[in-house]
Amino acid sequence: MPALEKPDSPLTTTNVKWRFPSVHPEGRKFAVGAGAITLFAFLLHWQMLGWLLVGLTIWVAAFFRDPVRTTPRGDKLVIAPADGLITLIARVPPPPELRGAGLLAEGEFTRVSIFMSVFDVHINRAPIAGRVKRIAYIPGKFVNADLDKASEDNERQHFLVEGTDGTAIGFTQIAGLVARRIIAFVREGDAVEAGQRVGLIRFGSRVDVYLPAGTGPRVLLGQRTIAGETVLAEIGVDPGLTGTSQ
Repeated sequence: MPALEKPDSPLTTTNVKWRFPSVHPEGRKFAVGAGAITLFAFLLHWQMLGWLLVGLTIWVAAFFRDPVRTTPRGDKLVIAPADGLITLIARVPPPPELRGAGLLAEGEFTRVSIFMSVFDVHINRAPIAGRVKRIAYIPGKFVNADLDKASEDNERQHFLVEGTDGTAIGFTQIAGLVARRIIAFVREGDAVEAGQRVGLIRFGSRVDVYLPAGTGPRVLLGQRTIAGETVLAEIGVDPGLTGTSQ
């Protein structure tokens, strides 16, 4: 008699169906507010404005969409915390707020920057499983999040997650031109799973991920990532990828 396949085997066949993404609770009040204003415009017979507001209401609901994601398993995998475009990959020191005893070491890390446009999903997810060791909010400016200096000048919130093997991954939510609030769904000391929802940035922004020494990105400049699904890196492995835009 043949052995039964394990339920979590990658070869297991199940019926996976597309479903309309839900709106995150953080955004429902904005969608309802936009809808109420739209209805009011139609009641006043402001038809042109009303149809413009219909489009705005749909966009607000879409901005706060919260799709289900399937996260690859692996103790050494670093998963993308954000949807968006890889715009910067650089060797830099980690943020001062994440350095120190029991935190990230001195020296250079590989920083992978993911830029989220206003059309991307803005729910951010944990890159590894472990415990949230540090959350640090820093007020700042609201310059274009696509610029390198945004990592030091803009309003931002740093996270540090330490895995069960002691490896720590730092990542930072950075506000952009129109972003005006950064929200954390977790607290220091909380246990998180890789791909778990940990925060949200409203209306356009960026997330930086700091990879430790000896770990190189498995993504290239110009590629797009999917939060909770795209593998950014494998800890301890530097694949030295190159690519071509075409």
